[in-house]
Amino acid sequence: MRQSASTALCFKPMTISREKLLLRQIERLKGQLAALGDLRPGSLSTQYNVCGTPGCRCKATPPEKHGPYDQVSFTRKGKSSSKFVRKEDLAAVRRELKNYETMKTLVDRWVDLATELSNLRLLNKHP
Repeated sequence: MRQSASTALCFKPMTISREKLLLRQIERLKGQLAALGDLRPGSLSTQYNVCGTPGCRCKATPPEKHGPYDQVSFTRKGKSSSKFVRKEDLAAVRRELKNYETMKTLVDRWVDLATELSNLRLLNKHP
């Protein structure tokens, strides 16, 4: 089906304004990403441990395990790791974990917008 000249003319201004809107949204996302602050991948959990000392309370019946200990676990570049977190560092680690999740959401949105923008530009190039 062939587009008439009047249809193409009506369509083009809409795509140009949509392109400007997409560019503004992408710039806003870039600003939000730049403002995030420190990032940390992973998840936070509370752990209780059993030691190797014979006769320790953690070996009793019922056992009284050592803890609680806060621990952040993550996989990065295919390697799993975990680190204990001091109580005084807990708030900062929680903020870093939240920033990381926000970063992933913003990047996903950026990719969606950039894909739409690219498709729109290809459409304008070959009407």
